[in-house]
Amino acid sequence: MYVPKHFSEDDVERLATLIGENGFGAMVTISEGRPFASHIPFIYDRGRNALLGHVARANPQWRHFSGGAEVLVLFQGPHAYISPSWYLSPGVPTWNYAVAHVYGRAQALEDPSRIRAIVEALTGKHEHDNKPPWAATYDPRMLNAIVGIEVAINEIQGKFKLSQNRSAADRTAVIAKLQAGGAGADLALAKLMAEKSGR
Repeated sequence: MYVPKHFSEDDVERLATLIGENGFGAMVTISEGRPFASHIPFIYDRGRNALLGHVARANPQWRHFSGGAEVLVLFQGPHAYISPSWYLSPGVPTWNYAVAHVYGRAQALEDPSRIRAIVEALTGKHEHDNKPPWAATYDPRMLNAIVGIEVAINEIQGKFKLSQNRSAADRTAVIAKLQAGGAGADLALAKLMAEKSGR
């Protein structure tokens, strides 16, 4: 990923938060010379420095792991169009965003107990706000239809493009416009910009 120095993000906590709050990742492998991607939810296990997820057994991507090739998982945080009319000084249209690119070695997990642990961790995370949460009751034979994934992380690259190349006054104006828009993604981006600016 192209990351100009002023947009680079290497704060471990910020990156962990971005991945945790935006866990629906795009996993990219190479098969027969072509990129192949699957969009799946992940759990970031910081203790093991790994991503955990699963794919349908019918999805051929899990077979790409056998050669030990590196995989890339992309996580996209809040993002929004930024109009130059929001600046106090001249500018051009742009897009502000926060992303994390995770590189690592993936392995397929076929042990039912490990797959069940991943399913239950994902369910627990995403059922948290559901009242009452769904109890994980299902026919265990259904686990045969999926394959677990563990990505041992080698590197995380972060890029938070949040108007750092603009003046403090312009950043303040952009934050105000995003907050005034009231959309969820705009508010999340405004919050991230404010945190990054130390406000």
